[in-house]
Amino acid sequence: MSVHEEVEEHVHHAQDPFDKIVAGTMAIIAALLAVVAMAAQHYNTETVLNQQFASDQWSYYQAKDIRRYVAQTTHDSLTALKGDQALVSHYADESAKYRKQADAIQEKAREFEAERDKTGRLALHFHFGEVLLEIGIVFSSLAILTKRRVFFIGGIVSAAAGVIIAAAAHLF
Repeated sequence: MSVHEEVEEHVHHAQDPFDKIVAGTMAIIAALLAVVAMAAQHYNTETVLNQQFASDQWSYYQAKDIRRYVAQTTHDSLTALKGDQALVSHYADESAKYRKQADAIQEKAREFEAERDKTGRLALHFHFGEVLLEIGIVFSSLAILTKRRVFFIGGIVSAAAGVIIAAAAHLF
C-alpha cells in the first residue's frame, strides 16, 4: 500500500477529532514528502549525468594527450635524426595545439565535476528532508494508534525539520 493510500485510509476511518487532525496532517506531510522525493530524484539524476559528462571529458582529454605525446615523440625523433625542418616544425606545432586543446578539455571536465559535487550536495539535503518527512508520517501513525499527542508532536517536529532541511538545500 502506498503512503498516499495509507493516509487516505486513516482519514476515512478517523472517528474522533484528534484522529482527524492527525490524519489530515499526515496527508499534508505525504504531499510534502512527494515534492521533496521528486526533488531528491531530480538532483540524483543531475549528479549522475554530470559525472558521466566529466568522465567523457576526461576520456577526451586522454585522447588529446596521447595525440600530443605522439606528436612530441615524432618531433623529438625528427630533431634527433636531423630531419626535414618543416616536418619538425609541424610536429612541434601539433604538440602545442594538442596541449592547448587538452588543457581546455581538462577545464571543462573540472567544471562538470564541480557541478556534480553541487548537485550531489543538493540531493543529499533533499534525501535527509525526505527521511525526516517519512519519520513524521510514522510518528503520526503511532499517534493515531496509541492516541498519544507526544507522537503527533514528534511527527510535526520531524516533518518541519525535513521541510526546513530540504528548503535550505540551496543555501549550502
